[in-house]
Amino acid sequence: MTVSEGVGRTLSGIAGRGMFDALVIRVDVSDDESWNRVVGELRRPWGPSGEFPAKVRVVDAPAWSGTTSDEVLAAVDDDEYLSAVFLADQHTMRASARALLALTTIWEDEGDLDPAYYQELVELPEPREFRAAPAAVHGVHASLTLGNMGFAEFAAAASTEPDQVLRPV
Repeated sequence: MTVSEGVGRTLSGIAGRGMFDALVIRVDVSDDESWNRVVGELRRPWGPSGEFPAKVRVVDAPAWSGTTSDEVLAAVDDDEYLSAVFLADQHTMRASARALLALTTIWEDEGDLDPAYYQELVELPEPREFRAAPAAVHGVHASLTLGNMGFAEFAAAASTEPDQVLRPV
């Protein structure tokens, strides 16, 4: 993984996350009302009939304000059980869907790929991000953790929506 140079911030609040806890980090602190709505949605039970309890690690700490995607990815890089991290960014706070930015933590470094064998991966890399409604976060995280679906499948599903936001099925 390649991250931006100079990532030296000490970012706290992510240690101790359970394997099935989705990780949601607030990186925009401009609108507390919107943030509280996002958190409220994240804490609701999920599943077809709401049969699963919400398992989410919500990080709302000043140190994360203004953090870039690359800085977040660098901070969570040591968590071997984390397939995606969800960011509450400026778009989340301003858009009506309050969609979080889903970032994959697993991606190939294209510099290590031999173009003779992996030309398709070099030319068409896997998507790195997509938008997800707060109600979709649990299903995405659980499916990625269990290996039921891949990040690219969720990104593709989001791309078919008129507003490019994945919602729970």
